[in-house]
Amino acid sequence: MTIKRLQPEERLAGAVVHGGLVYLAGQVADDADLDAEGQTADILRQIDAILAEAGTSKANLLSVQIFLSDMNDMAAMNRAWDAWLDPASKPARATVEARLANPKWKVEITGIAALA
Repeated sequence: MTIKRLQPEERLAGAVVHGGLVYLAGQVADDADLDAEGQTADILRQIDAILAEAGTSKANLLSVQIFLSDMNDMAAMNRAWDAWLDPASKPARATVEARLANPKWKVEITGIAALA
């Protein structure tokens, strides 16, 4: 089986495709000055793009982990999530509070998707 690395950066790949699965690296907002809802919407846009590049879509997400710097942002994050989510294709999901690498980041999302 081959391993395909998408959107490589200095220390990581944005996603790795292997064995019929797409493993997403933690995605953060391009604009750290956005509020939690805005950061989440930006991250989900990025996830759509990287999944499309891999040849799949959010409908094939199997599992998602969401990291919030402050659980008080849960409702704001969920507003963006609910607007984006396909109700017929809900992935398994965990949401936890965590200190993120940049103090301005409010949300980070990672996950695993099946190839279409």
